[in-house]
Amino acid sequence: MTSVRQKVFSPEANPPLPVYSQAIISKGFVFVSGNVGHDRNLKLYEGGIKVETRAALENMKKILTAAGTTMDNVVKVNIFLSNFDDFQAMNEVYQEYFNPEAMPARTCVQVAVLPLKAAVEIECTAVLP
Repeated sequence: MTSVRQKVFSPEANPPLPVYSQAIISKGFVFVSGNVGHDRNLKLYEGGIKVETRAALENMKKILTAAGTTMDNVVKVNIFLSNFDDFQAMNEVYQEYFNPEAMPARTCVQVAVLPLKAAVEIECTAVLP
């Protein structure tokens, strides 16, 4: 019997904490855990929402590559903001990572607090090519 779940690990991406995987592949989908804009030592990058958004998306991109897919195959994104006033600035960076003709489905909500007191956390689901 084959496993219906395959753990994804990218040595290029920030290492996950022991309580989750960077991503899981199951039934042709890649489920990427939430990413915040921090370095390998769990220190948030300075510079605000745009810097954190870019760092989170770059990390997500590395994980997708390790899973055998790309940002072009992302079908759903969930974004969590600690301050919804950052919505426009986050979107300015977000739009750089996706084809404007094929944007993924998306949810964006404000939450009370994020890990490391980050400004943004981003997770996604992608399909394998």
